[in-house]
Amino acid sequence: MIGGGNHVVVQSMTDTDTADIPATVAQVKLLAEAGSEIVRITVNNSEAAAAVPEVSKRLVDLGCNVPLVGDFHFIGHRLLHDYPEMASTLAKFRINPGNVGRGVRHDKNFSTFIEIARELRKPVRIGVNAGSLDSDVMAAKMDANSRLADPLNSEQVENQALVESALASADAALEIGLTSEQIIISCKVSRLPQMVSVYRELSEKSDIALHLGLTEAGMGQKGVVTTTAALSTLLEQGIGDTIRASLTPEVGGDRAKEVRLCQDILQAIGLRRFRPSVTACPGCGRTTSTLFRELAQDIQTHIDERLPEWRTRYTGSESLQVAVMGCVVNGPGESRAANIGISLPGAGEDPRAPVFIDGERVKFLSGPKIATDFIVMVESYVETTYSR
Repeated sequence: MIGGGNHVVVQSMTDTDTADIPATVAQVKLLAEAGSEIVRITVNNSEAAAAVPEVSKRLVDLGCNVPLVGDFHFIGHRLLHDYPEMASTLAKFRINPGNVGRGVRHDKNFSTFIEIARELRKPVRIGVNAGSLDSDVMAAKMDANSRLADPLNSEQVENQALVESALASADAALEIGLTSEQIIISCKVSRLPQMVSVYRELSEKSDIALHLGLTEAGMGQKGVVTTTAALSTLLEQGIGDTIRASLTPEVGGDRAKEVRLCQDILQAIGLRRFRPSVTACPGCGRTTSTLFRELAQDIQTHIDERLPEWRTRYTGSESLQVAVMGCVVNGPGESRAANIGISLPGAGEDPRAPVFIDGERVKFLSGPKIATDFIVMVESYVETTYSR
């Protein structure tokens, strides 16, 4: 379920040609295994539409039951009509009201799309984008603004047009017969301040579930920072029901990075837990030894490798908090606050480190096998603390 007090849902999108069934199946499975709870696929032509049932079947055969969302533009109404098995297979439809035609043709195509969704009892995301905004709506807003004594700037007018297009389309879908619980709205732009402004206005004017995301977040650190800032700002205000990080991956890069980023954002602000957390200090002049950094890296690698099995065998293990600290200033305190923590003594001292479990010091580790011994203790803690 989306909205209505349910937790915020992580979603993602494939970048394969949907007609390439093996590639699409492989990427959907990759995204789902990374934690994407909804995966959107492109349905842009007859070949893609015809492939959807087989994509779904192969995923089910692989034990992957993630909901598939069809991303439709321009001819979605026609594809849904011409490929009924595809329409029935998809869990949700996405329509962009800015590119389904103009005037009478717009209304007819939009109505056809929504009527099919209503008949099949499928939810619909009405996704308005600044880059493909309904030109009639934008033209009318610009014309009206030009006649004002104190006209708004172009971005403010665009914001009004985005919100108006989304809400008017949602009202039209309600009149056709969808319920408010079957509608999700998004208004995507690429600039962070504009996105925040638009979604704040949407949340004030409607109780319909909102999907958050930038149209394009960008590459590398810029994409990560922009996405984190945008989503966190809105989520902290209680705005948003589903999220996506629209990162531009490197050629041959990891598509699932966008899924993990969404999870990390939700976990960092305390809305959901997905994996154990490792607290490690950044290092300073008191920690010239690299031992604590190596230990922190070893622990993180071990958790990443063990996480799939832990999720299956140990319910609640995603809440595990581990601390790997480098000196006596903050080390003991942070280690006591974690479920299990180790505090190294710092530079120039013998590596004899206390281990704390649930706030109590239980033993000291020393010698060349500190990392191995601590990993064993982490495993033991997981096994004894978390049950199926």
